[in-house]
Amino acid sequence: MASLLRERIEMRVDAETKLLAERAAAALGCASLTEFMVRLIRDNAPQILQAQAAIELTSAQFDLFMQLSAAAPAPDERLKAAAARLDQEGF
Repeated sequence: MASLLRERIEMRVDAETKLLAERAAAALGCASLTEFMVRLIRDNAPQILQAQAAIELTSAQFDLFMQLSAAAPAPDERLKAAAARLDQEGF
């Protein structure tokens, strides 16, 4: 795996945080703080990104959204332009 490591992340933390990380890394059987941090990132980042990208609604919230959407006026040109900009930005 060492041959695959090409990027570097530098961190400065207080002594208490470092000790906490070292103890947690040892408890998980990690050989180094780097292995511990990589594990944390790989295990947690996908869920964090999914939560940021997803919108979850209850059935009642969705039904209300659909009801209000059906009653909304058609989008004007400004709204269409804003939506186009969001599409261009990948949203």
